[in-house]
Amino acid sequence: MNFLPTPLHPLIVHLPIAMTVLLPLFGLGALIAIRRGARVLPVWGLATAMIALTLGSGLLAKETGEDEEDAVEKVVAEQSINAHEEAADAFMLATGVVLVIAGVGFVRGGVGSTARLAAAAGTLAVLGFGYNVGHTGGQLVYRDGAASAYTTPGGR
Repeated sequence: MNFLPTPLHPLIVHLPIAMTVLLPLFGLGALIAIRRGARVLPVWGLATAMIALTLGSGLLAKETGEDEEDAVEKVVAEQSINAHEEAADAFMLATGVVLVIAGVGFVRGGVGSTARLAAAAGTLAVLGFGYNVGHTGGQLVYRDGAASAYTTPGGR
């Protein structure tokens, strides 16, 4: 008996999408709190943890997408799947880079302050990359009929 829904990918993808929308709020909120005198470690730690969770949930979404690729390839052109996969790869790379920069934000002084500002700004780039992943995924489902891989007799 399988307790997980099939397909799993559509269920999982909503977490990194939601996290991506929240990241700029956490980044900006942390910068404001630190500027007002909050301790860097707990405040920036929360913002950095959110970036790490976004990366982790993105990895899970990417893995579940790859697991379901064979079924969807039966009903959707490979070009559309590749566009979505490339958007996901760019999102993962951008999120990873922002996470590394956020890690430098724990350093004291000007280096840490500059890194925090850069990471907070980087969350806006992650939001843009996340939008692209969601948009190409939505096109797979609503324009190209990817869901039919699971709703038609020829599907899974």
